Amino acid sequence: MTIVIIEDDKKLRQELKILLENNNYKVTIIEDFKEAVVDQIKNIDKDLILLDINLPNQNGFDICKKIKEQESVPIIFVTSSRKEEDELKSIISGGEDFITKPYNKDILLEKIKRTIKQKNPIQYKEIKVKDVTLDLHLSIVKYQDKSVELTRNEFLLLYYFFTHPKKIITKEELLDYLWNEKYYLDDNILTVNINRLRKKLEEINQPDFIKTIRKQGYKIE
Repeated sequence: MTIVIIEDDKKLRQELKILLENNNYKVTIIEDFKEAVVDQIKNIDKDLILLDINLPNQNGFDICKKIKEQESVPIIFVTSSRKEEDELKSIISGGEDFITKPYNKDILLEKIKRTIKQKNPIQYKEIKVKDVTLDLHLSIVKYQDKSVELTRNEFLLLYYFFTHPKKIITKEELLDYLWNEKYYLDDNILTVNINRLRKKLEEINQPDFIKTIRKQGYKIE
């Protein structure tokens, strides 16, 4: 599980990083607030964001709204603000939770664990991208009035694409995700599985759903 920390206080940033890493989370830190935060994190593979409200040149509520327009990653506001109106704004802007500084470490960790669990797409029956629906219980992909059943690897591949929309996914990333032994496998194995999945997508009139990005990998958009 990867957590992105968006916090301008260097000391607090480092404390959060150590706390999370000690609890088996991978951590990515945003330190540059001269550039738009949303642009910096859009291609980062992440399971949750810890977001401050008051940031240099940017506002946490606006950042949250923009992120939610692009992806469904859960966001917890971690802020020194104790104003009820700020907590309300965090909800309105799309945040899943709100915790004030100085925070109780155990409470923060529990909030993170619960939020990730609640937002895990596998708990839902279906997920949808570009009007194409993946049934998580039946391993079926559907578009309009057509549907087709997927094999285990086809389902796992498509699930990964669905949960990382608009992101360019490398061959190495897919090999690692599917088999966890990427250094012992040939790219041809992945190519065969991608081709089989594309044939299934053709059956529901979506032949171009997975695009090949030359020398980079694959992407749905």
